[in-house]
Amino acid sequence: MYSSIPEITLHDGLTLPAIGFGTYKLNGNEGANAISSAVDVGYRLIDTAYNYENEGTVGEAVRRSSIRRENLKITSKLPGRYQAYDKAVPAIQESLYRAGLDYYDLYLIHWPNPDQGNYLEAWQALLDAKKWGLIRSAGVCNFLPEHLEYLEEETGEKPSINQIELHPFFNQEKQRIWHENNNIKTQSWSPLARANEVMQNETLKKIARQHNKTISQVILRWHYQLGSIPIPKSSSPERQLENISIFDFTLHEEEMGMIARLTQSNGRINDQDPATYEEF
Repeated sequence: MYSSIPEITLHDGLTLPAIGFGTYKLNGNEGANAISSAVDVGYRLIDTAYNYENEGTVGEAVRRSSIRRENLKITSKLPGRYQAYDKAVPAIQESLYRAGLDYYDLYLIHWPNPDQGNYLEAWQALLDAKKWGLIRSAGVCNFLPEHLEYLEEETGEKPSINQIELHPFFNQEKQRIWHENNNIKTQSWSPLARANEVMQNETLKKIARQHNKTISQVILRWHYQLGSIPIPKSSSPERQLENISIFDFTLHEEEMGMIARLTQSNGRINDQDPATYEEF
């Protein structure tokens, strides 16, 4: 299965699979089994975060896996409470100690926390961590264009990737276009939105029937054709395989448009607006 997954190259040269595996709320032995199962199914991009409190679980899953560490791409994220430079550096080190890893392939600032005003210091810490070999690529999550511009203006370097809330009910078209114009890749968190709402949507049902695919497969294929990297989560091996099996069909332009029209101005799942939301 892995051989059928296209790869996407970031502006700093790091390559990532076109779909990854989310690990939020996958903890302990059960979580390690689920993540290890995902690797066995074919996922090679694993996404975690300091605040998920499961970096150790991810590390254990990597050790249980039959896939060598260097063949995996592992992401973690810096929490808001450690954005000051003198806190960010040891927090990145702590992330590695928790997972028992020598490096992260991708490390992200989890939220800009604009009221706190320390995200530039956090960015400098990530850039230094990259120089020291602790991380291979530096990126962000939930940053708006003005936040991204500020980072580049002050340091001369822009994030390789911006992981944002993106799903059929909140498709972030303007943000995605801005990313594309500025050579920053888009990654989608909560790519399937709220499961109950998505699974009952008649438009998505119709498209899924036309391709003899599940609604989840249609949505994840939609992300891929948008140029975004989705990171769905599931503890079920069957669902994990289903979610990764999206590279044997193509959505037509009309179908892409039908899904685009599902977006809503208030479509955020938890009303977390990066302009005001503060994560600690």
